[in-house]
Amino acid sequence: MSRGTDRVAGMSVFDPQCTSREVLEHATGRWGALTLAALVEGPLRFAEVRRNVSGVSDRMLWQTLQRLEDDGLVARTPHPTVARRVDYELTGLGRPIAERICDLIDAIYEQLPGIVAHQRANGTSSASLADDTVD
Repeated sequence: MSRGTDRVAGMSVFDPQCTSREVLEHATGRWGALTLAALVEGPLRFAEVRRNVSGVSDRMLWQTLQRLEDDGLVARTPHPTVARRVDYELTGLGRPIAERICDLIDAIYEQLPGIVAHQRANGTSSASLADDTVD
């Protein structure tokens, strides 16, 4: 099968009961992937993550960070200050996953002109930003 499914005996991302599928969903879902990518440059406060991951609600971002923390991909560091401050950062487990997500984002950027052209040719373009940036 694929190299990803051959690495850990007894695990298969294609098995709905396998932990790897749950972690894959947390890391590659819309908000998980964007959150991990936002943290690749270093620790951020909650509000900074929210600004970087535009469009996510506070509740959804909190849930996403909690799931990523539960999986060991993100660390939460509270600071004992009068104004409550919490930093989020990638862990040793999360960094390689976040870097690969950034590689995927880069690959999408590289292929975007062709993707947009294909969408336009087939009348399926829904990316207004892409329509503005790829001409």
